[in-house]
Amino acid sequence: TTTFVASLVAFYNQVRIGHVEAGLRTFDKYSPFPEEMNRQMTDNLADLYFAPTSESKENLLKENHPESAIVITGNTAIDALKLTVQSDYYHEVLDQLDTDKKLVLVTMHRRENQGQPMRNVFTALREMVDLHQEIEVVYPVHLSPAVQETANDILAGHDRIHLIEPLDVLDFHNLASRSYFIMTDSGGVQEEAPSLGKPVLVLRDTTERPEGVRAGTLKLVGTDPVRVKEAMAAILTDETLYRQMSQAPNPYGDGRASERIVQSIQQY
Repeated sequence: TTTFVASLVAFYNQVRIGHVEAGLRTFDKYSPFPEEMNRQMTDNLADLYFAPTSESKENLLKENHPESAIVITGNTAIDALKLTVQSDYYHEVLDQLDTDKKLVLVTMHRRENQGQPMRNVFTALREMVDLHQEIEVVYPVHLSPAVQETANDILAGHDRIHLIEPLDVLDFHNLASRSYFIMTDSGGVQEEAPSLGKPVLVLRDTTERPEGVRAGTLKLVGTDPVRVKEAMAAILTDETLYRQMSQAPNPYGDGRASERIVQSIQQY
């Protein structure tokens, strides 16, 4: 929303606009909400398009944006990982974890998932933690009152489920790097996790990052509790599947997106 509003203000003032992450699409205007339409409207205002992948570029071309203004850059989130992940990182939640157990990092906050979909996922998650003694869960709970209420109602009070405050990017990247796998409805995490070699279960029915699904590092599981439990069980029990997902090629860049963006702006 900030990106779209800033672009609209720039347009009203006849200031040129470069859109980072241009061309990401689910083709469902309500999923993710409101990001899908914000992205489309921002692209309609933009002058330069920094597309993270070739598929993002193709989406822009199909919408008749000029090819000469589109640059495939990779994603800037991959650049950030070079600066944030630290071998000597410490967070107080690490003191609460058993290093012999597999860490499952969870994020869930999307508006379209709040309510019954979120309750379904959290119930399935708690059941799987009860069933699999080898795992521990860390969930940085979003500040939304609806998310807080649901998380506390279903997940609180379990000795292997740790509900913590939201994390900044440095903390999140470092916990992600120490996880066994990640469950998320976030878009950005779908790009970051492949660079860390972490399988991702996507708690959504659609994704604007289909490249990760095709590469094998992401699996769309939605919010159906049966599907969630089946997907978790598969990663925990099938070593071949885990190896395939964790070693899948990263389709989101080489950590040089920022350099390409700067070069494009200088040449514009």
